[in-house]
Amino acid sequence: MKRKVEKYLYDVKESINLIQSYLLDVDSAEAYYNNTMLMDAIERRLAIIGEAIFKADKVDSALPITNKYKIIALRHILVHEYDLIEKEAIWEITVIFLPILKEEIEAYFNSLSK
Repeated sequence: MKRKVEKYLYDVKESINLIQSYLLDVDSAEAYYNNTMLMDAIERRLAIIGEAIFKADKVDSALPITNKYKIIALRHILVHEYDLIEKEAIWEITVIFLPILKEEIEAYFNSLSK
């Protein structure tokens, strides 16, 4: 059971790292807004993060992830309610909330090695 959670959270970690690598040369929100391919790639990775957290939460509902239900809800919007997506909100998620999630995922994996 724990291995399943680890696999899902590894997928989250990998997606976060990819998003952050996509943004290395992006110096402003405006640059992000003007790059449709970049927005598509990031939205895809955010959907993967939401799905992985949804699946991990089904296995272990005690996962210490802030806003996990909002992350799962974002996945639903990205996949099913695409017309509700606001590029400003996605930008804010990537620059403000994704680093927090990354810290939580790293803390989870660090706790396994202790």
